[in-house]
Amino acid sequence: MTEAKLVLKDGTTLSGQSFGAPLSGAGEVVFNTSMVGYPEALTDPSYSGQILTLTYPLIGNYGVGGSCKVDGIEKRFESGKIQVKGLIVSEYSEEFSHWDSRKTLGKWLKEEGIPAITGIDTRALTQKIREHGTILGKIVIKEEVEFYDPDKDILAAQVSIKKPKLYKRGKKKIIAIDCGMKNNIIRNFLERNITVLQVPWNYDFLEAKEKFDGIFISNGPGDPAMLNETIGIVKKAMKLKKPIFGICLGCQIMALATGAKTYKLKFGHRAQNQPCIDVETGHCYITSQNHGFAIREKSLQPGWKVWLRNANDNTIEGIKHKTLPFFSAQFHPEATPGPTDTVHFFDEFVKML
Repeated sequence: MTEAKLVLKDGTTLSGQSFGAPLSGAGEVVFNTSMVGYPEALTDPSYSGQILTLTYPLIGNYGVGGSCKVDGIEKRFESGKIQVKGLIVSEYSEEFSHWDSRKTLGKWLKEEGIPAITGIDTRALTQKIREHGTILGKIVIKEEVEFYDPDKDILAAQVSIKKPKLYKRGKKKIIAIDCGMKNNIIRNFLERNITVLQVPWNYDFLEAKEKFDGIFISNGPGDPAMLNETIGIVKKAMKLKKPIFGICLGCQIMALATGAKTYKLKFGHRAQNQPCIDVETGHCYITSQNHGFAIREKSLQPGWKVWLRNANDNTIEGIKHKTLPFFSAQFHPEATPGPTDTVHFFDEFVKML
């Protein structure tokens, strides 16, 4: 393996070996504590602009499946490509064993042009991020690269579709605002016989006079406060009082559309085992998460209430309107990867249509 370096913005340099594309890359260094699910995580558009650190010590041991599309949607991945800027692991396994795998993780990364580094003490790196906060970094293999701050770009514009796309099913139809939407969100709606019109992050479906029964706002990368066009469209749409459901970035956009504020978490929530409490029932869900921003509770507007809380740090994990059919979850009910404890949120939304 070729030698590689992980260089952090504070000057820290860690040495390892390259097992991905022989290219350098820069982004925001974040960590995920999940034990499995790297194909789904790497293709999640919410990771756009980030260098992902996987804390589980052995990565690559079950390889990567091949491309397989159903209804034009990738079955095994959450988008059409790897979204991260780079990958950091403790120990990469070139040998893999899984009935559905077709290639090594390293080969997939090379095909997609994504740098990766192994031999890093990911436990120490994670502890550093937890103490310091999320930090910019770069994987240097051959050429030097500049540090890159993804929060300065409107990343949703980079990962969203460019024109509306219709998935025809039953009579009920929703507008799905794509800010970096995971494939399994679309799958969940299609399985429930819902016709989905997937639209770009800044597509004004009201101006276009689209007909629909409800609105879904997707997950996605970056600072939600930068999505002024999306926020403005959602604000107008709320006046119709039709059902609205948001996930992750969609939760934050919904809050911002009402006049609430968001802020950046110290190191974010990225895992498959985050406990969240339904404050109405006291029920605890185990959730799949990938977000770096949260809603500022004191900024919630009249008529809105906290619905879900993170049991670890008490941050807001979901809000809903007291009288109107608007609700959202900060985590990922659609999972992939992770538990499906909250997949019934899709059923609740469908009942509202």
